[in-house]
Amino acid sequence: MKSHRFIPLAVVALMSLGSAVHAQSGAQKPAEKMDHSAAPQASAKPAPTETEKVFEKLKSLEGAWEGSPKVVPPVPDIDGKPAHIVLRVASRGHTLMHDLKIDGIPDNPLTMMVVDADRLMLTHYCDADNRPRMIGKASPDGKVVEFDFLDISGHAERGHMHHAVFTFVDENHHSEEWTFMMPGDKPVRVHFDLQRKINGGSSTGK
Repeated sequence: MKSHRFIPLAVVALMSLGSAVHAQSGAQKPAEKMDHSAAPQASAKPAPTETEKVFEKLKSLEGAWEGSPKVVPPVPDIDGKPAHIVLRVASRGHTLMHDLKIDGIPDNPLTMMVVDADRLMLTHYCDADNRPRMIGKASPDGKVVEFDFLDISGHAERGHMHHAVFTFVDENHHSEEWTFMMPGDKPVRVHFDLQRKINGGSSTGK
C-alpha cells in the first residue's frame, strides 16, 4: 500500500546513505556501550499560546451547520432564508475555512482563519471583491471570539465586512454575527443561530 505522507526524494536519499554508512562502520568496529545518561534529551513540545488555544476552540466547530439569518436593518433577499455553513480544518490543521451559503443567493463568500505569529487572523473573501482582515480575541470566559477590523485590500467602495463574533453555546449549537459596513459607514448586522447537522440531519438537542 502506498504511503500518502509527503517525503522529498532528497531526504529519502540522505536517509538511505546514512543507513549504509552506519552499517559499514558497524561492521568494522566492535559495538560500544552507550552512555545513555550523556545522550541529549528530546526537547519537549512548547506549551500552546493563548492564541493557539483560542484557535483550537474555533476548530472544534468543524462540520456542517444550518440556521436562518436575522438581518438589521432587514434585507428581504437574505432575512429568514435558510443558511448553510460548513467549517473545515485544512492545511494540516493550520487553517480553518468558513463557507457560507444562503438559499437564493448565487454566490457564497469564503473566510479563512489562521494563527499569524501571535495573532488570530481572519481574512474574508467577499463577493464585493475585497478582502478585509480582522484580528480575533476571546472573552475572559472563552465563550466568545470577537474579530475587529484591521485593514482591507481590493475594492471597498461598495462596502465591506467589518466585524465578526462567534459565540459558543454547546457542542451542537453556536451563533455568529457578521457586520457589513455599507458606504457612508452604515452597518448591516446579520445574526445566525446555528445548529450542527449530524448524519445528514440536524441536531435538535439543547
